[in-house]
Amino acid sequence: MAEIKNLNPVEIWRNFDKLTQVPRPSGHLEKIQAYLLNWAKEAGVEAFQDPAGNIVMRKPATPGMENRKGVILQAHMDMVPQKAKDSKHNFETDPIETIIDGDWVHANRTTLGSDDGLGVATIMAVMEAKDLQHGPVEGLITRDEETGMFGANELPEGELNGDILLNLDTEVWGEFVIGSAGGIDITATLDYKEVETGQEDAAVKVTLKGLKGGHSGIEICEGRANANKCMVRFVREAIAELDARLASWNGGNMRNAIPFEAEVVLTLPKENVEALQDLVADWKEELQDEFKGIENIEKIEFFTENVETPKMEVPQEIQDNLVDAIYACHDGVLRMAPSMPEIVETSSNLAIVEIGEGKAAIKILARSSHEGYKAYIATMFESCFSMAGMKVELSGSYGGWNPNPDSDILKHVLKVYKEQNGEDGKVQAVHAGLECSIILGKYPHLDVVSFGPTLCSPHTQFERCQISCVAPFWNLMKQLLAEIPTK
Repeated sequence: MAEIKNLNPVEIWRNFDKLTQVPRPSGHLEKIQAYLLNWAKEAGVEAFQDPAGNIVMRKPATPGMENRKGVILQAHMDMVPQKAKDSKHNFETDPIETIIDGDWVHANRTTLGSDDGLGVATIMAVMEAKDLQHGPVEGLITRDEETGMFGANELPEGELNGDILLNLDTEVWGEFVIGSAGGIDITATLDYKEVETGQEDAAVKVTLKGLKGGHSGIEICEGRANANKCMVRFVREAIAELDARLASWNGGNMRNAIPFEAEVVLTLPKENVEALQDLVADWKEELQDEFKGIENIEKIEFFTENVETPKMEVPQEIQDNLVDAIYACHDGVLRMAPSMPEIVETSSNLAIVEIGEGKAAIKILARSSHEGYKAYIATMFESCFSMAGMKVELSGSYGGWNPNPDSDILKHVLKVYKEQNGEDGKVQAVHAGLECSIILGKYPHLDVVSFGPTLCSPHTQFERCQISCVAPFWNLMKQLLAEIPTK
C-alpha cells in the first residue's frame, strides 16, 4: 500500500507525513511545538519558540545572495479537530490515519490537517534543503490560528526581519490571494432555572446528521444546510403543534465550521409521540427537497429515538425566547463585495447551540472584509439575542486584509507561475480569515501574497489534498526563492 511519505515531491510529503504523527488540535499544541524545535535542532536549523507560542526558524542566505530581500514563509501549526460521529479518534493522542485515493490524500473519517500542515511541511522542506538558492529566509509557524489567530495576535513586534511575507494557507492552486475577510466572535449566554417535566410526558431525542458542513468562510456561499437552522424550524413547529417542550439542544462544535449535525431532546404528551415521528419524516423530505443539488440528500438522516424522560426541562417562556432567537438570527451570506461581486463581503455562521441543565449558549462567527459591515452584523446579533434576554459578548475581532493589486511580490509570483505552468494565475481575495491582516498590522512594510496547493472541504471529515498540485507548488516556491530581488 502506497504511503504519503513517498509521494512527489518527497521533500514536502515526507515532512507532512511526520506532522500527521504528532497530535496538534487547536488549544493542545505542546507536542507539535516540542516536535518542531527538536526537528530543527536535528536538522541544524536555528529555531526558537517566542512568547506567543509561535515557532520561528531562520536560515541564512546561500553564498552570494546575502543582498536579496528577506522572505518570511508563514503557516499555522494547529488543525481543526473534526471527525465522523462514530469515529473513536482522539485528536489529543492519536496520529492521523492517511489514505491515498487516486489523486487525493484524505484521512480516515477525520480532518486531515493539510490545513495548514502542508504549509508547515513546506517551511520544513525549505529549511532543511541543501540544494536551494535563496536570500535570508525565516519560517513563522503560528499557534492556534483556527480558534482565534492567537499566535498572530500575540506576535511580538521586532521579531521578524524579512521584507516579503509568503503565507502558505490558501486552498486553490493557481489562485494568488491578496485580500481576506476580518471576523468577530459573538457569544450569547443565558442561565435559567429548570422546571420539572410533566409526570405523564414521554421524551424523544431527535437527531439531524449527514449534512456536508464545511468551512464557514470559503464555503458559506454554497448555500449548504446549517444543522442548527434546519433543526429550529422543526422544533418550533413541534412546540406549536404537538405541545412539545425543549429539554436540551446540542448542535455544532466549531465556530469556523458549518454545523453538519444537531440533536434535541423534546418532552411531550405520550399520545403525541407518533405525530412527532411523522413530523420528523415530513421535515426530512422537506430538507431533501430544499437542498437537492447542494447536499448529498441520500446521506441526510433525520430520526427519532425514545429516551428516558428527563426530570427537568427549559421553562416555557425561556424556551420560546431561545427558539425565536435561533429562528430569527442571521446565517449565511449577508452581502457580496461591491468591488468584487463574485466574492462574499459579509456573512455569518450560526455555529454552536448548547442548551440544557440551566445554561444556554449560542456561538457565532461573523466575517466581513468591510469594517463597517462587520460592526453592523455583530450589532444585528447583539440586538437579536438581547431581545431573548441573553447576555451577548463580542470577542476575537480581527481586521480584514485590504488588497494591493500593485504588489511587487504578486507580480513576481504571477510571472514565475506563468513561466512554469503556461497560463495566468488568478488574483483573488477570499472570504476567510488569514493571518496576513494581523501580521501586517505589526509589520506594515511587508509585501504579502498567499498561495498553496488545492485542498477541499477543510474543517470537515472530508478534508482532502490534491496530490498533483503539490509538485508544481514546490517548483514555484523553489524558483521564487532563487529569483527574489535585491534590497
